[in-house]
Amino acid sequence: MSPAPNSPDQDLLYSDVEEELRASVRALLAARADSAKVLGRVEGEQSLDLDLWRTLAVDLGATSLPIPEALGGQGAGFRETAVVAEELGRAVAPVPFLGSAVLATGALLHLLGQGPDAQAEAALTRLAEGAATAALVVPLSTHPGGPLPAVSADGDALTGTVRSVADAAVADLLVVLAGDGLFLVEAAAAQVSPVVSLDLTRPVADVVLNATPGVRLSGSGEAAVRAAVLVGAGILASEQVGIAEWCLTTTVAYLKERYQFGRPVGSFQSLKHRLADLWQEIVLARAAARAAADALATGAEDLEITVLVAQSLCAAVALHAAEEAVQLHGGIGMTWEHPVHLYLKRAKADEIALGTPGRHRAALAPLVGLTA
Repeated sequence: MSPAPNSPDQDLLYSDVEEELRASVRALLAARADSAKVLGRVEGEQSLDLDLWRTLAVDLGATSLPIPEALGGQGAGFRETAVVAEELGRAVAPVPFLGSAVLATGALLHLLGQGPDAQAEAALTRLAEGAATAALVVPLSTHPGGPLPAVSADGDALTGTVRSVADAAVADLLVVLAGDGLFLVEAAAAQVSPVVSLDLTRPVADVVLNATPGVRLSGSGEAAVRAAVLVGAGILASEQVGIAEWCLTTTVAYLKERYQFGRPVGSFQSLKHRLADLWQEIVLARAAARAAADALATGAEDLEITVLVAQSLCAAVALHAAEEAVQLHGGIGMTWEHPVHLYLKRAKADEIALGTPGRHRAALAPLVGLTA
């Protein structure tokens, strides 16, 4: 039995099962998504690695962790999902995990929590089996509590335009909010146009619906989408921890090898201090991210507060770590051949995704009794 929310027995350390899951995902990414392969792929026509995505979904089951076993999922939770996100962040793996396995899945799971729905269950089964990829049709910049896209519904015909939707370009299934209803739309029936993204490892696309047919699901669509955005923000914090850890580990290794004046650059005291400060930031960010993942898994009473704290902190730490990595790598860090620019771009894009730190702090203030 999971500990009660805010219980003193609550354990934010990684369990043995979570460590085994991490090892499996890390080994796969080391073999299939090392820096050279990711660099080569983002310069091509299709930046997402759909073969790697299918392996994650079908062979590892890493994309179906929070989906119930009765629907073909793993029956795990968001703690395990966060572990996968952390490893994907560490590799800036170009897979549609956030859009499909977190946002779209999160919306459908919340809808099922309101009551049974055969269409939602069938969609989750497709996602769990790796037979389909989904995207939640909201702008990637959507933040918890913020405005949602305005799509109109005339019966089951949907009309509207939603810009900058994560992973929509490779989705088979679109999860669309129209009015207060949540609809399933086959992506082939919509107009999906990729747009240039700062982060080439997480492409975005504009989705245009013009009397596009959809299937309405039961329950409150707005509540499901808002819950999914909160889940996405919480899981994104773990991805940002993975980004920051890669930046720190890689920078430390480089500074040990780089010599100036007959000494390793890493032996210079000023650089030691910068790295030590960054390490402390990452330790704090990891604790906040783990708290958010656990709150999502247990439905903690202070869930929203915990997620907002984690996201506002982890976004800043990931960006700081990436900036330090670029600077401390010197000239090589400014080249296109070195992967550090991918981490800087992912960190900056993640800072904007699902709400900026400033928006999260503004939303957090009234929840904890702070006034302007």
